[in-house]
Amino acid sequence: MREVVYLSEGKLSGFLPEPRLALPTIKLHAGVSMAGINVESPATDLDRDLLRHLKRVEKDLERHAPSHLEPELAPGRWVQFEAPLSWITLRGKYQSLVLFVDPAPSLPEAGVTRRLLLHGSARHLSGRPPVQIDGPALTDLEGGGHSAGTLFVTQAGHVLAGLARAQGPLGPDTQDDDAQPGPAPSLSRAGIRELLTALDAESAEVSTSALMVGYARVSALLPSTATDGGCLVASPLIVEYVN
Repeated sequence: MREVVYLSEGKLSGFLPEPRLALPTIKLHAGVSMAGINVESPATDLDRDLLRHLKRVEKDLERHAPSHLEPELAPGRWVQFEAPLSWITLRGKYQSLVLFVDPAPSLPEAGVTRRLLLHGSARHLSGRPPVQIDGPALTDLEGGGHSAGTLFVTQAGHVLAGLARAQGPLGPDTQDDDAQPGPAPSLSRAGIRELLTALDAESAEVSTSALMVGYARVSALLPSTATDGGCLVASPLIVEYVN
């Protein structure tokens, strides 16, 4: 039995052939499971059609989507992943955003591994609610104090704002056919690293890390350096536990 943590119906509908057909709205909640996706019981024909469509999409991605660890990747590319991930939502300004992140390497020699940061809409979560925090502790531009729960003024804050905007009317969940895939201008290298540092600090206190698999579309790729393996930033179609 599959246990799904996150499923984007908007991305799933993007795989329909033209003319696009309206997918049924499915209420996700903890409780009764069908094929690993929590749905209201009894299942309707529309629910079953949605699950069959998901299986077809996954079968196609399994054949064509590379691993998120592959070296030659670019924004807009679909990838499949398997990694230990923690997930959080934020209160206040970014409460609609959910982030999945893998743990920081525990040993210096393990720092060459590329990290994974997934961003999506919290409305696509199912089952157990994620850890919710007031906001990562981010140092301000003058280097004094922290800005947890306040307006973000750091590069990491700009990254959060960019990821939140990616869930809007022309974001990955309702992608315009004519829109060109690519990273948002605010997804700076320094900002992504600052955000990872802040998320690692939160995970050190409350860890929800578990081995998960799924498929995601690349938003940005942070190149590796002499001290780290870089980071792949992506927006997921589906995230589920490895059973």
